Amino acid sequence: MKNLVIRTITGLVYVVALVACTLWHPVSAFFFFGAVALAGVLEFCTIMNNHYEADINRNITAMAAVILVAASWEYQLGLGDYTKMIALYGFTLLYIIITELYRQAEDPIKNWTLALASQLYVALPFALLPFICVHYDIEKGGMAYDGMYALAIFIFLWTSDTGAYLVGSLLGKYIPYKLFPRISPHKSWVGSIGGGLLTLAAAAVLWHFVGGLSLLQWLGLGLVVCVFGTWGDLVESLIKRQLGIKDSGNVLPGHGGILDRFDSALLAIPAAVIYCTYFL
Repeated sequence: MKNLVIRTITGLVYVVALVACTLWHPVSAFFFFGAVALAGVLEFCTIMNNHYEADINRNITAMAAVILVAASWEYQLGLGDYTKMIALYGFTLLYIIITELYRQAEDPIKNWTLALASQLYVALPFALLPFICVHYDIEKGGMAYDGMYALAIFIFLWTSDTGAYLVGSLLGKYIPYKLFPRISPHKSWVGSIGGGLLTLAAAAVLWHFVGGLSLLQWLGLGLVVCVFGTWGDLVESLIKRQLGIKDSGNVLPGHGGILDRFDSALLAIPAAVIYCTYFL
């Protein structure tokens, strides 16, 4: 019961913070997702250092993630001189590479590879978020922010997880076909289908109350987020299985680490941006 209470409180705080920061203002959204990128990269580097015999420079690698997110948000919002932020990001990557000449680490190639992987896997998705929620407004003659599109990604992920859990729990024993038993023995095909159906229902609700896109476009976005969110969950499960750990961290009581909480989003966000870029 105590664990359930802690998990519920943590989940509530997480949802309220994400919703409020995403909808309130682009600056609050940047600080929230910049902080998530920072904590996520630190967590990624920590588990790799502790469980994969790496020796990544955690602080510089995490700093690079924040700079990348800041450069992306600055560029899309048309604020400041984003080229300086991009140049600074390039400098941090060069620093990570060159310092391995002097650190005398046992496996510098592993350190380089994992440091850059953290940028691609953890930092880049949050740097791509403004490309889905910032658009040119003809009436204002400039860029306008609509956090609802970013929030929609997380709504789809939450409904997908909820639907998969409920349908899998109810029908999994009658239709015991596992989705990916080698990596996640508890995920079933029937649960994934249930999650997908609930996500499509959520997309229809957003079309009705939010608008902005056609019903078909909302359904397509929901389906893309659901599919790639499932793969994102499986990718993080694969990482933890290979490293022999249960959670990526303990920063979120009852929920594990940042990567445990945002694993689905790490693949769903890039997929959603690609979908919106080419199909909307």
